[in-house]
Amino acid sequence: MQSGKIPSAPAPTALPILRVQRVSKNYATRCVLNEVSFTLAAGERVALVGPSGCGKTTLLNCLGGVDRADSGSILLQDAALEKLSSDQLAALRRKRIGTIFQFFHLLPTLTAFENVELPMQLLNFPPRERRVRGMELLERVKLTARADAFPGQLSGGEMQRVAIARALAHKPALLLADEPTGNLDSVNGENILDLLAELSTELNTAMLMVTHSADAARICHRTLHMRDGIIVKETSAA
Repeated sequence: MQSGKIPSAPAPTALPILRVQRVSKNYATRCVLNEVSFTLAAGERVALVGPSGCGKTTLLNCLGGVDRADSGSILLQDAALEKLSSDQLAALRRKRIGTIFQFFHLLPTLTAFENVELPMQLLNFPPRERRVRGMELLERVKLTARADAFPGQLSGGEMQRVAIARALAHKPALLLADEPTGNLDSVNGENILDLLAELSTELNTAMLMVTHSADAARICHRTLHMRDGIIVKETSAA
């Protein structure tokens, strides 16, 4: 995908991968999310933008099962998150959700390959499958030669590429990206965005990306604009 190119629309699907219905969340007396609703299809990339403190990260945490909404429904494929126990949420997160963070969050004592392999280990993938898929993903992110390097030996752009490979290793239905280019220079940021677009299309993975950057939002099919815990506008790349 070339920088600046408007993405093609994802293939239509009968049902959304993610369905968010009237989700609300309060902290003490402060309303952080106010009846947020939207859907996300397989292979679709959606940007979530808005000023700091508008509820973007709280929404991402609720969608990822890290935090619980006070009301409303979050349906990921056939799983209603509000009906799951803490253990069931953790299991769903490991199996169906991949997450990419601004500050990479790689385990410093593991090599690049071992970081990518970890989600598959947690799901008891066979050793040979872990090896093959891990190396295939490192090849896709152009880091085969750095497979045995530790995070402290990698550049910021390299660490984020490892983080992308790790997030997609277990073939999640949903990819959550929290400011994935926020800690990178403009050149590395552009490369990461194009890589995310390519891989999410190839794997037919739905992606929701929190960002402050209009450049980051360019790879998405739709952009949801948040303010004060409400989605106030939706724009399309088409």
